[in-house]
Parts: sequence; C-alpha cells; structure tokens
Amino acid sequence: MIPTKLTEKNFKSKTNIFLIVGILLIAANLRVPLTSVGPLVDMIRDETGISNGAIGLLTTLPLLAFAVFSIIAPNIAERFGIKYILMVSLIVLLIGILMRSVNSITLLFLGTFILGSAIAMGNVLLPALIKQNFPYRIGIMTGLYTTFMNLFGALASGFSFPIAKQLHIGWRQTLASAAFLVIVTSFVWLPQITKKQRSTLKTSVMTTNKNVWRSVTAWYITLFMGLQSLLYFVVLSWPPEIFIHYGLAPSKAGWMLSLMLVFTIPANFIVPVLFDRTDKQYLVMLFIVAITFLGFGGILVWGGFLATVWSAFLGFGIGGCLSLSLTLVALRSNGIKQASQLSVMAQSIGYVLAAIGPVLFGMLRDITMSWSVSISAMMINCILLFIVGIGATKKKTVEQ
Repeated sequence: MIPTKLTEKNFKSKTNIFLIVGILLIAANLRVPLTSVGPLVDMIRDETGISNGAIGLLTTLPLLAFAVFSIIAPNIAERFGIKYILMVSLIVLLIGILMRSVNSITLLFLGTFILGSAIAMGNVLLPALIKQNFPYRIGIMTGLYTTFMNLFGALASGFSFPIAKQLHIGWRQTLASAAFLVIVTSFVWLPQITKKQRSTLKTSVMTTNKNVWRSVTAWYITLFMGLQSLLYFVVLSWPPEIFIHYGLAPSKAGWMLSLMLVFTIPANFIVPVLFDRTDKQYLVMLFIVAITFLGFGGILVWGGFLATVWSAFLGFGIGGCLSLSLTLVALRSNGIKQASQLSVMAQSIGYVLAAIGPVLFGMLRDITMSWSVSISAMMINCILLFIVGIGATKKKTVEQ
C-alpha cells in the first residue's frame, strides 16, 4: 500500500489522456537520439575521418551527461516545476539534435553532450512525475513509458541505416530527423505548462527530511540500477561481434541484436505490472536476473548455437531489469521529492557504471584474447545483481 492521502477517486479526477500521451511521447524521445547512432558509425567515421577512440567517446558522452545532469535535475524542478523543466528539456534536446547534424566535428560532439543532458532530465523526472500523478498505477505507467522508450529506440536502431542509405540523405540528415518527434512532443506537452497549478516537487503528498544517501534501501536500489545499467549497455554494444566470432554471418549477428531489442519490449511492460501486484516481489526479480544469467551462460557454453534463444533471454532479462529498477524508485520512495532524490542517486551512479561496462568488457577481451572471460564477468555481475536485488525488493521505503 502506497502511503498517500490521495483517494482512488481523487486519483481518477486528476488523470487525463493528454498527460499520459505526453509522458509516453517524452519517453519515446529518451532513446531515439542515442540508438540511431550505432548503425551509422561506419558512415560517420568514413566521412569525418575520426578515430575509433573518438567514435567510442561519441557513444559514451551521453552517458557521462546522464551522470552529471541527473544530479541537478531535482533542484531545478523544485524551483521551476517538473512539467516546465521537461518542456525546456525538449527544447534543449531539439537544439542538441540539430547541432550535432551540422557539418562540424566540434558541434557533433558538443551537440551529443547537449542532447544527453536533456535526456538526463527526462530520465530522472519522469518517475517522480508518475509518482505524483499516478500513485495507484505506478507499475502500469512505468511499464508503458519504458515500453515506449525502448520500442522507439528499437525502431530508430533498425531504420536509421536504411533511411540513410536507401534515401541517399546521409547520416547527418538521418540523425536530424529525430527532431520531428521532439517537435510533435513539444506541441503535445505545451498545454501541461499553461495550467495554473504548476507541478513542483514541493507539492509532494508526503514530505521527508531523510537524506536518501544514508538509506540502506536506497543503496540497494542504486546498486541494482547501476549493475543492470552496466549489463544493458554491454548487451547493446557487443553481442554482434561475439556471435560473429562464434561463426554467425555478420547479417545474422546484427539481427540477433534486433531480436534482443524486440524482447525488451514485452518485459518492459509485463515486469513492472507483475512486480507492483505481487506480494512476493523478490520472485519477479529472481526470474528476470536468472533469465539474463542463462542468456550469457548459453553463449558461453554453446556459442552461436541456439543464438536466437540466448538473444531472446538477454533481451527479456535486461528489459525486465531496466523497468524493475525504475519501478523500485517510485515504489520505495515517499512523495515525489524523495522519488526525485532517489532517482538522482540511482541514475547518477548507475550511468557511471554503464559508461564503464562496455569499455571493461572490451578490455577483458583484448587482454585475454577470448570472449569467455568477458562473458563470465557479466555472469558474475548477474550474481551481484541478484544479491542487491534481494535487498531492493524488500517492501521497505527509504524511510524505514
């Protein structure tokens, strides 16, 4: 039972379809500018002449921006209002997308960092907004917005290269096309900030003075967020090369990544709903972590054999872990101010680990000249994820 003074009747009176649509559209923008880059890496490198190291920096910059700007998001939202800051973030996101599409290597990197800072605001503030407006529907709303986030991310990943190649518009115009979704979202979200009652963190249904950084429960959730983020970005970065190493054709190896992204989508929706409704929440956590562990274990033992099965396991596992970590932020906090503080703590540390993960995975491969050690390290990560997950899934708020 979520501690709140709101009644079910009051909750229904505050819900409107435009707010829900706006939240889902904002969620859709949180991955499109990122996932559209990967398939275009070769085109970017060939045209600009930048090194592989610079390409690695290009993909890491948004994660570093996440870690930095997620820290300041609650303070800004407390002063100006969540809905207003989300509107400003959409404008900044639009600027970043257009800036990185200009014919300049400097603006390519600067624009990437700027759009990452805008996405960081949405990452942190959406769970708090859901906590405020949908206290009785946290599971289903988290499931919906993570589904939209990864669905549009998967579509951007799948269509960016065909659009650039088949339409002969190049990678710059392809990346710039993400601006269209931002513009549509901005028009849909605009009515939310013209209302008289502005959504701020001070309107929390339950205020708190407890420092979340001193809460054991908050640290369990933070570590869960960090470890699953590490797995998430490793899985987004390396599986195609691993499967090629084990004998799959490059085209088929690429489809394995698409399959993983497809399987994140049902997990994004199903896992938060089940977690919110069951009394034995640790079983949901155990299941999705075990599925992820089996995905890595299958590749380690059988390589490319049954690659579709291991890809499906990894996709469902990392998708479920991501949505579960966001659900924990909302369910284990009291009021939107604390939800925002917990989101900052979890995501700032989480995205630092996420930035380290793919690099560490590749370094282990270079040092050992084998994928076995790298994959085994991820399986150990799954065991650690299960251990901290036990603490995170206990029905305790950060106040207890």
